[in-house]
Amino acid sequence: MPQEDTAATHAFWLAGRRATGEDTFDVTSPWDGRTVGRVSVPGDAQVEEAVAAAYAVREEFAATPAHVRAAALDHVVRRLTERTEEIARLISAENGKPVKWARGEVGRAVSVFRFAAEEARRFNGGEAQRLDTDAGGQGRLALTRRFPKGVVLGIAPFNFPLNLCAHKVAPAIAAGVPIILKPAPATPLSGLLIGELLAETELPAGSWSILPVPNDRMPALVQDERLPVISFTGSEKVGYAIMDSVPRKHCTLELGGNGAAVVLADWASEEDLDRAATRIATFSNYQGGQSCISVQRVIADAAVYDRLLPRVVAAVEAQVTGDPNDDATDVGPLISEDAAKRVETWVDEALAAGATLLTGGKRDGASYAPTVLADVPADVTIACEEVFGPVLTIQKVNGEAEAFAAVNDSKYGLQAGVFTHDVQAAFRAHRALEVGGVVIGDVPSYRADQMPYGGAKQSGVGREGVRFAMEDYTYERVLVLTGLAL
Repeated sequence: MPQEDTAATHAFWLAGRRATGEDTFDVTSPWDGRTVGRVSVPGDAQVEEAVAAAYAVREEFAATPAHVRAAALDHVVRRLTERTEEIARLISAENGKPVKWARGEVGRAVSVFRFAAEEARRFNGGEAQRLDTDAGGQGRLALTRRFPKGVVLGIAPFNFPLNLCAHKVAPAIAAGVPIILKPAPATPLSGLLIGELLAETELPAGSWSILPVPNDRMPALVQDERLPVISFTGSEKVGYAIMDSVPRKHCTLELGGNGAAVVLADWASEEDLDRAATRIATFSNYQGGQSCISVQRVIADAAVYDRLLPRVVAAVEAQVTGDPNDDATDVGPLISEDAAKRVETWVDEALAAGATLLTGGKRDGASYAPTVLADVPADVTIACEEVFGPVLTIQKVNGEAEAFAAVNDSKYGLQAGVFTHDVQAAFRAHRALEVGGVVIGDVPSYRADQMPYGGAKQSGVGREGVRFAMEDYTYERVLVLTGLAL
């Protein structure tokens, strides 16, 4: 039963200031159903005010000195660091993420804002290019700099409610680009907390707003011509619907995946197999499997399959499930009971089609037990789609070529992990695998927040990672100087 409602009401952030609307909605814990926050919803007039303010301030913000933007970002770094435990508990409460993983998420958000502060100081410095390589260009020099494309509409998901908001906001501030951020309806509190920290800085009014707008009111924002850049992280269906609806806008889409971990024949020692099993078990289940780069598929060479399989099952069974507030918990609930029911349906479909259940396969409310399936038919949903839950499948292949073909036999292509000691195999994987990132010696779930991150095929368009997002938010403009003595 839900606990007694003692939650406070959280304001939203309109053009850098705290504001409230007439309506509210409750944010509830996936773990125990208690209300952890009541959020004020902006009205249509307030959304219009935020968009108009962002549009009006765009030239002023672009001209803001780099040290001002960097100082604001540095301030957020300090405040996130000071409040790490409090924020981790907030993430865990609204998302159901085990608190130890929530602490890691705060640490990653700190890194994102720190990288952004560094990039703010060095971005847009200009590049000079001689043009007298041909006779017509004698005495001419080109200077190339980057300028904002316009106001960014950032749309963030629930699974990393702080860090993926940071990946929208921090690059925008670093590049001098106004941003309107829409956090996920299920987990808006972490995004609103970023607003609390930004409000302590001296950024221009209107340069940022954080608006917990319901999903059914988003089409109007997506269509607004004053918001020419859309940065979306979420489902494939919604992301491509956005892109199709605004074909002349610049859209960055970070969508789904069904990450594969390949174990090649040379990864064969006892120590190797133990490490692979541990990493696979951890990162198929962390965040409840609700990560676009969690391990969903294990593809093992026949030479190591029989020794790897029991290790993977044992490592999965060793995952501690339960209360996300407990430091010992590895796997908490999914974001909702409906999400867990969907996972249950997909697993049941696979079992009915002939898959073998090696462990797990049970649901309890919003929680789903860490699960391993073998012998999964290629045409069932769980083999084709992103499960976004604590479930992995394992298959046997013969040789490297068959393993890489199995990775590519998917409409998704976000990241892949390849366990191998062979540097030549690493380069072959990099060339052959149709994904945005290849991780050697580890699972596909590794992400450093400064590296380019994004997918191929149906996993999205564009790249995140602070500098790469800044490039997405800006465009090159050339200045040609004439009559110079070069």
